[in-house]
Amino acid sequence: MNPKNLFSTKRLQIDKANASMIAILAVSVFLVVFSIVAGKALLNQRSYQAKIIGKKEKARDQLKKNIEETKTLVTSYKSFTDRPENVLGGNPAGRGDKDGDNAKIILDALPSKYDFPALAVSMDKLLGQVGVKGSFSGTDDVLAQDAKASNENPQVIDLPITLSADGSLNSVKELIGVFERSIRPFNIGTINFSGNDGKMNVAITAKTYYQPQKVLTIGTEVIK
Repeated sequence: MNPKNLFSTKRLQIDKANASMIAILAVSVFLVVFSIVAGKALLNQRSYQAKIIGKKEKARDQLKKNIEETKTLVTSYKSFTDRPENVLGGNPAGRGDKDGDNAKIILDALPSKYDFPALAVSMDKLLGQVGVKGSFSGTDDVLAQDAKASNENPQVIDLPITLSADGSLNSVKELIGVFERSIRPFNIGTINFSGNDGKMNVAITAKTYYQPQKVLTIGTEVIK
């Protein structure tokens, strides 16, 4: 065989071997990189699934706790409202001034909504209990009150009021007592008297209150 042809044959074999080696090396590198990427993806997926499982278990435990506490709350509520005599000494099933179950009395004492017309009716009723003639004034500002209300963390909100009443000295004294015995709390700021025993005028500035109800919201959480 011609030495030149022999050299060409050997060179061709070496080139094929190099090509095979490069192919094998490329495949090996690909498999290594793929394994690393796949392994990392699996680890991330495992970590993500573990977070989801942890959150679900936490939510499950909280739900079980809430269910148990609800049973206790229902029992306490029934015990509070099903008494033969309410906290004012009245009949829970009656319709008098001191009647009504304890839950209703609490709601009347500290309403959950801003309702100025209802407050005006209550004030007229208080004046009527002692037979005096008077006038009640305040600011019916629904928008401003709604801006103060927060359903996430509701706080007690005060309502300034002004009252002027005319009557005898005894009826005026009785009016002050009515405020003291009222279910709804009143914080009297000033009291001014004028007139005489036969006809007295009393001017009162005070505050009453309401507390917006807390709303239960069920939200969602994005797990990353």
